[in-house]
Amino acid sequence: MGLLDGKRIVITGVLTDASLAYGIARLAQEEGAELVLTGAGRGMRLTRRTARKFPNEPEVVEFDVSDASHATALRERLESKWGRVDGALHAIGFAPEACLGENLMGATWDDVKVAIEISAFSLKLLADAVAPLMTDGGSIVGLDFDATVAWPAYNWMGVAKAALESTNRYLARELGRAGVRCNLVAAGPIKTVAAKSIPGFSKFEDAWDDRAPLGWDVRDSSAIAKSTVALLSDWFPSTTGSIIHVDGGFHFTGA
Repeated sequence: MGLLDGKRIVITGVLTDASLAYGIARLAQEEGAELVLTGAGRGMRLTRRTARKFPNEPEVVEFDVSDASHATALRERLESKWGRVDGALHAIGFAPEACLGENLMGATWDDVKVAIEISAFSLKLLADAVAPLMTDGGSIVGLDFDATVAWPAYNWMGVAKAALESTNRYLARELGRAGVRCNLVAAGPIKTVAAKSIPGFSKFEDAWDDRAPLGWDVRDSSAIAKSTVALLSDWFPSTTGSIIHVDGGFHFTGA
C-alpha cells in the first residue's frame, strides 16, 4: 500500500527527467497517485515528451500562469476528469536575465514584476484551480529556495521566493477553513535546467556539502521527492503554513 493510494495529484513544472518536479511526480505515481501534469508555451513539447517516461503516462494539460483564464480552464478539466483533487505541486519559477547575477540595481520593474508574477503569484493561481475541487481537504506543496538570507547571484529571484513564502502563509490561513494545507519545501541546490540559468550556481555547489551537517549531493534529488510526497499524503494532517527544509541542515549553520 502506497502513501498516495487513491490520491489525485496535479504536478506542475515537469520539463525533463532532471526536473525536481519529475522526481516528485515519479515517486508519487509509485506511491499510488493518479497524476495530471501541466505545462505551458514552448515547454509543453518537453513536458509531453517527459510524460512518456512514466510507467503510466499521465495526461498533460496547458497551464500558463501569465494568463489567469488558464486557472479556470485547468479547474474545469480536472473537474471533468476526476471530480475532485487531493493534492498539487507548485514547481514554477522564472526570472528574466536582468534579475539574476550580481547587478541588483540593473533590473527594472518590468523585469521584476515578471519574476514575482511567475514565481509567486502563480501559487495563488494554482490554488484557484485546485482548491475548489479539494472537497475532502487536500495539500498544496510548493518548491522553495530559502529566502531568509541574500544569496550570491540570486538577487530578484530571491525577492520573488520571499513573496512565494508569504503567499504560502496567507493561502494557508485562508484555505485552512476548507481543510486545505499549504506548505513549502525549501530544497538545497540540485543540478537542474533551472539551476543552470543562475550565474554563479557553482558557488552554491562548492559551499553546500561542506557546511551541511548531513552532507549534500547536488546530483541527488531523492530526499526532496520523499519529503514532498510525504507532505502530499495524509501523514502531515495538522501541518500548514510551514517551510520544510530539505537541505542537509545547511540552513541553520553559521560560517
